[in-house]
Amino acid sequence: MHDRPMDRDDRLLDVDELADYLAVPVKTLYAWRYRREGPPGFRVGRHLRYRWRDIQQWIEQQIDATAGSVSVSPRSVGRRR
Repeated sequence: MHDRPMDRDDRLLDVDELADYLAVPVKTLYAWRYRREGPPGFRVGRHLRYRWRDIQQWIEQQIDATAGSVSVSPRSVGRRR
């Protein structure tokens, strides 16, 4: 049997690595997990892990969810009130 290198999609990140990647505090990740708002994670014993492909999918969902919520018209840019 051949040992194949782990696919990037199969890579597991710990809480510190994900916090660094998303540029958010570790505490935020735990809060998101408690509120079921962040990327899905799972326990390996006592340790929380995140699968790379789940993180990427979650990020895409965040982008899709916000893509339609912000609209800037050319007339409103730079206009003072």
